[in-house]
Amino acid sequence: MTTNTVLQIQSIRPGAWLRTLVGLALATASVTSALAEDNRAPEVPTEIVVSSDNKVHFHGFGVGVQIYTWNGSSWGTAVPRATLFDEDGNIVIDHFAGPTWQSNSGSKVAGALPPAHVIVDTNAIPWLRLAALNPQGPGILAETTFIQRVNTTGGLTPSEPGAVVGQVAEIPYTADYFFYRKSN
Repeated sequence: MTTNTVLQIQSIRPGAWLRTLVGLALATASVTSALAEDNRAPEVPTEIVVSSDNKVHFHGFGVGVQIYTWNGSSWGTAVPRATLFDEDGNIVIDHFAGPTWQSNSGSKVAGALPPAHVIVDTNAIPWLRLAALNPQGPGILAETTFIQRVNTTGGLTPSEPGAVVGQVAEIPYTADYFFYRKSN
């Protein structure tokens, strides 16, 4: 298994960090405080706030693609494929269909659909709050109650129709993911 760091990913897509910073600046101007007493919780619009009896236990930066498949009339629902990095640039979690997150530490969690969502940047996929379903195994995702996807860049549905049924489009995106647990 090849491991990449955030720095290696940046060299492949140098504009990703700039787009993320611009998105953060725009989003910050129009959001409300999520959890004033939890200094790791992001500031988010009210629609995706996580209740104050939950606290952030992990934050990861996701780099990946939203995968769309042309069905003859639309691109359908996106399926994610991303890698989440910790603050030191280490690969920590794989994110894939479900939506599901699986950690290197042996834990796994799915998100309940449909998620609460809000469009913060019309050039990026929505910010989300998902209730956690069936957290499994020991590790960083154990006992997760909620997942937020914020500070998104890219990942939007293709603007042009597909050429043939079954055509796949992989659209690059980045996002911050926050994982919550019940607080004591």
